[in-house]
Amino acid sequence: MIIGLTGSIASGKSTVAKMMTALGLPIVDADIVARDVVEPGTETLKLIAENFGQVILLEDGSLNRAKLGDIIFHEPAKRKMLNDIMHPAIRHEMLRQRDAYLEAGEKHVVMDIPLLFESKLQHFVERIIVVSVSEEVQLRRLMERNNLSKEDALARIRSQLPMSVKEKGAHAVIYNNENLEQTEHQLKKILTYWGVLQKNKNL
Repeated sequence: MIIGLTGSIASGKSTVAKMMTALGLPIVDADIVARDVVEPGTETLKLIAENFGQVILLEDGSLNRAKLGDIIFHEPAKRKMLNDIMHPAIRHEMLRQRDAYLEAGEKHVVMDIPLLFESKLQHFVERIIVVSVSEEVQLRRLMERNNLSKEDALARIRSQLPMSVKEKGAHAVIYNNENLEQTEHQLKKILTYWGVLQKNKNL
């Protein structure tokens, strides 16, 4: 089974991904893939440099993320140009990794995609788990974690799809408002119900 794992900022999705790794499930992480496809020497980085100029490269040939961020932040057309280069490369590499796991004999693969719904990638997976939290908990965690003001934290939360919309698109929801034991219990229950975990695993 191909399982999509998603959530929203400060929902605890990364914590659930670590739990899944600990259970022996292979994970394709969209954030890691997004970094890998712009490593020095990649076709994607070459294309970005051709379109944005050598100014977006550091002396060692790696991507100057801060410089590129400044450019696309102020120019929506440039942001679209970057996305048009990056997104196909990220999707291609994610599918390559997924297929490599399957060819190696893995029965189940988790695709950890933060913007699964925003990027309309539901067709990449067969089942979707959404890690959800109340806005109150999400706001508190984000302010503490990123040292943000309430206004800045709310702006980041509201730049993503509302949690309620993501929950509606999920096959299962993990409510991560309480402690880690509760979260892990919900995860194991879902995976056992789907036949990913055997019933004799400790629940």
